[in-house]
Amino acid sequence: MLLTDASQTRRPLVDVVSEAVSAGVTTVVVREKHLPEQHRSSLLSQISDVATPAGCLVIAASRSSVPVDGLHLAADEKTPIDRPTIVGRSCHSFEEVQAAERQGCDYVTLSPIFLTQSKPGYGPALGTDFLHQVARSVSIPIVALGGVDSTNARSCITAGASGVAVMGTVMRSSSVDRTVRLLGQELAESSMYPDRHD
Repeated sequence: MLLTDASQTRRPLVDVVSEAVSAGVTTVVVREKHLPEQHRSSLLSQISDVATPAGCLVIAASRSSVPVDGLHLAADEKTPIDRPTIVGRSCHSFEEVQAAERQGCDYVTLSPIFLTQSKPGYGPALGTDFLHQVARSVSIPIVALGGVDSTNARSCITAGASGVAVMGTVMRSSSVDRTVRLLGQELAESSMYPDRHD
């Protein structure tokens, strides 16, 4: 899963997403909530145009008139009555994950698992031991977020995460293709040799 943040890249965001999707990203969460609706809708349309034909899901972090595959909510946002097909939620504690599961969310991101450059001071890092404790206590899929890269992605899967999400790792990369492919290799190897905790 790729979370967008235009402030962390010097290139057009759509170009970064396009390269990431070509390299294997399967889900993009478009986070640019601060943009006016017209600009946000335009960005969503452009990203959908490059992601959807490749089979990549496009999830918006705020409601939009542009049809997308789902909605990603902040920890304290209410689940909309007209529920989209996919609903995810950002979580930062065990209690928030439990609440998201009760609310019928399809997945959660749990962060920050590791220290992160994208949001310094947003923490402390929860760590993979905590991730493991949460994952074994709930049935909702958990996507590990925060400081995830090709050196530690496998440890998140081993701890029980269903997947990983990245933002700055890709947004700041000088070679998006290489960064995504290295991450993909780590995830593929973790699937081949799971070595998960009991």
